[in-house]
Amino acid sequence: MNVTEFLTRSSTEMEEGDKVADLFRRARLGDRSALARLISFVEREKEVLSFVPKELRTEGTHSYLVGITGPPGAGKSTLTDRLVASYRGQDDEVAVLAIDPTSPYSGGAILGDRVRMQSHALDSKVYIRSMATRGSLGGLAVAVPITLRVLELASFNEIIVETVGVGQVEVDIVGSSDSTVVVLNPLWGDSIQANKAGLLEIADVFVVNKADRDGVRQTRRDLEAMLDLSEPKKWRPPIVETVASDGRGVSELVSALTAHREFLMDSGEIERKRQRRALGEFTKATLRLFERSLWDSEEFIRLHQRVKEGEMEPTRAAQEVIDRILRN
Repeated sequence: MNVTEFLTRSSTEMEEGDKVADLFRRARLGDRSALARLISFVEREKEVLSFVPKELRTEGTHSYLVGITGPPGAGKSTLTDRLVASYRGQDDEVAVLAIDPTSPYSGGAILGDRVRMQSHALDSKVYIRSMATRGSLGGLAVAVPITLRVLELASFNEIIVETVGVGQVEVDIVGSSDSTVVVLNPLWGDSIQANKAGLLEIADVFVVNKADRDGVRQTRRDLEAMLDLSEPKKWRPPIVETVASDGRGVSELVSALTAHREFLMDSGEIERKRQRRALGEFTKATLRLFERSLWDSEEFIRLHQRVKEGEMEPTRAAQEVIDRILRN
């Protein structure tokens, strides 16, 4: 890179930095259009957090992150909508990040969860954003951790992350939230399925939604049996029955989340959870940037071609890449 290119790039980065810093200030004051632009920058993989003004940087955060996950059709979006209404009844400012699946064929996403929350569309103290997974596994999009940081800096009291409908092992939400709510329906699987499912092992609160249907007692017994057989913990996840369509049980869910929050605060576990979240974000960001930078390396492209043509074993080529990095 020559001097002219360097100066031009530096000037562009400074202008972009000033723009992002201004957007952060406006978002902090409640400008939702500024917040939307910031998140759009994040989705385009712009390093917006490096431009956060110093006065906005804090040691901790006052936002509380609630993750809502569970299998498809469990009623997560309707429950999230009711939870938002309950928090707004306390005059809290609430942000919702709704993750929608991306088609493996077209690459598109419906982003329909937002449609189910139209009752809050005109509320200036509620911000709802849909985000496509774009092929990311684990029930979350790659941009979620940074987006959550942006929402925290915008000073929302509660931030709710609703994942795509997930199965047993897609449980990334546990690393992105303070409290994780697992939503199930009556007669979801059997007791053996419940015991082995990784999805159930991450719950801080269980919700049996659509509790006006048959099978609620059996589902509760299965969950209680699973908890009895699991290793004892200081926090035993409560089981809350809800009918999200008419709001029944939502106040009990809010009470359960409040109790879990108090437990985390009193035990000091909330700081440990947030430290683990920061380290997880660091690891993922490092790997993502590393993968991106590899394609700027002629040596990597050469090895990539040799593997493609069958001239070299993939594992050996990967080891050579790592060895070269460590030598440098």
